[in-house]
Amino acid sequence: MRLNKLISLMNERNFDGALISPGTNLYYLTGLTVHEVGERLTLLIVNANGKYRLLAPSLYENAVRNFPVTFWRDGENPYDKLAWILAEFHLSDGRLLIEDTMHADWLINVMRLGLFEFYPLSSLVRELRMRKDRGEIEMMRHAAKAADRVFDEILSWDLVGMRERELALKIELALRELSDGISFEPIVASGKNGANPHHEPGDRRLRKGDMVILDYGAKWRGYCSDITRTIALGGPNERLVEIYEVVKEAQEKAYRAAREGILAKEVDQAARETIARAGYGEYFTHRTGHGLGLDVHEEPYIGPDGTTVLENGMTFTIEPGIYVPGLGGVRIEDDVVIHDGNGKRLTRAERELIRL
Repeated sequence: MRLNKLISLMNERNFDGALISPGTNLYYLTGLTVHEVGERLTLLIVNANGKYRLLAPSLYENAVRNFPVTFWRDGENPYDKLAWILAEFHLSDGRLLIEDTMHADWLINVMRLGLFEFYPLSSLVRELRMRKDRGEIEMMRHAAKAADRVFDEILSWDLVGMRERELALKIELALRELSDGISFEPIVASGKNGANPHHEPGDRRLRKGDMVILDYGAKWRGYCSDITRTIALGGPNERLVEIYEVVKEAQEKAYRAAREGILAKEVDQAARETIARAGYGEYFTHRTGHGLGLDVHEEPYIGPDGTTVLENGMTFTIEPGIYVPGLGGVRIEDDVVIHDGNGKRLTRAERELIRL
């Protein structure tokens, strides 16, 4: 179990224990699909001696099996049971790893139970999650194929006259038919809205002459894909066509730079220098990519400050973009895995400019 790898790291780094709330880290470490139940305290308690136990509301009594667990019922104080487990695990003080996304009120109540030094769980778990095994990569490949298939579907739809929010909903429904769900709310940015990298789809209707940014992703067995394509409806502004070719070249150069042994920032640099040479450096306003896995944004981050050395099994996006206020924008994004020393695309949808 991956939990044993975490315990080994805890011993190496002199951590006494960990408190892990529901989320992707809990799923990664245990395989438990325990979702947070509102305000009800749900924690995995782990100590450096190898003991672990889930504290969960009784709502999970029929869901959690063959795993050490203590249940609490409505009307009971879960922190009394947590204090009992901490005492049993000899965790009344010391260096404790805490899930980064834990509720503040949960953490405040934990602080009252002992004299702890708190550290983010991600500081250790990211070292495990960054390197995907063969099974994880296969899940991501499946999610990427779903994203590619949806892009092909989009090209068959009558887009002119459709509202951005309508198209976003159609994309979401198509993703759900082909996968376990969406990895994030789809982005549809048409016309001048394309100058906003994370535009929220609105009521603007798509029209002839638009460049349209489509950014979405699927999930398969918990693992994410994330793809962006920019398409043209009819004959777009010629400057945007020029920008498209610059972004395509930047994305390709970054992709070719991705390989085992280089720093993440070298991939970013390949894209950034290409865009700067074309005179659009000030309009490339975000990092070139981000890690991808159980979370749609995770390590390694592909930015100017990316000091992670790329290794086989690392998965991330490459997604340069140019965004010109008052004109529009272009972004092209693929999911990439380092395999046999080189970058390999997981998403394979057409990257040439498509005019509908």
